[in-house]
Amino acid sequence: MPTSKSAWDAELYEAKHGFVWKFGEGLVELLNPKPGERILDLGCGPGQLTRQIAERGAIVTGLDSSAEMIGQARQNYPDLDFVLADAATMRFDQEFDAVFSNAALHWMLDAAAVAAAISRALRPGARLIAEMGGRGNISQIERAIAKVLRENGYSFENVRRTFFPSVAEYSALLEQNGLEVRFASLFDRPTDLDGEQGMRNWLVQFAWYYFENMPPGLRLEAQDAVVNELRPKLYIDGLWQADYRRLRISAVKG
Repeated sequence: MPTSKSAWDAELYEAKHGFVWKFGEGLVELLNPKPGERILDLGCGPGQLTRQIAERGAIVTGLDSSAEMIGQARQNYPDLDFVLADAATMRFDQEFDAVFSNAALHWMLDAAAVAAAISRALRPGARLIAEMGGRGNISQIERAIAKVLRENGYSFENVRRTFFPSVAEYSALLEQNGLEVRFASLFDRPTDLDGEQGMRNWLVQFAWYYFENMPPGLRLEAQDAVVNELRPKLYIDGLWQADYRRLRISAVKG
């Protein structure tokens, strides 16, 4: 989740973007948590996958930099342990048998610091199982946002807050921090959005920062313009889709 100013709407996230954690269920299977294992869910959001890991018998800690998300997670699952912290500066020291992260690492812009912190948190022989936005993720959405921002005299690159690496780029980063990559895959995942307002809700939840410097009226007009720009491309048979590409990684600490 974002590591700077946060505008997460936890209720909207749960109501309209459940696909985030539902797609992550397959990643939990890859993690294959065992009873008694200590596992860190990095970028846990409202905690649905943290709960699934705990149900396998693992001792799990959920961590997120968003106070809104941690508050929702604690409300959802008061029996689980949730920590409000920035992944880049977390201070765990060889405490975990695994670090798990679903749809969160691409929000963490100091990727080198995060990789180093993950390595510190893992015991020797422990594993990282993660999935994030990869190279080319939401490329059509970003092009539409950039076009509308430029037309209104605003910058795109200067406010960007996501990191979508290639397989080689992220593998090298992990290996520089003592994590041996055992598996890495970049793949397309066109993702259905909920309802006629699916793309607008997506922009409000996941791309709010591009529009935050605009006056409120212009902000709404710009979001409408992005939706209209995308309609011929991503509104298919009465359903909005996001053009997701995911990077899935399995690595082991040496």
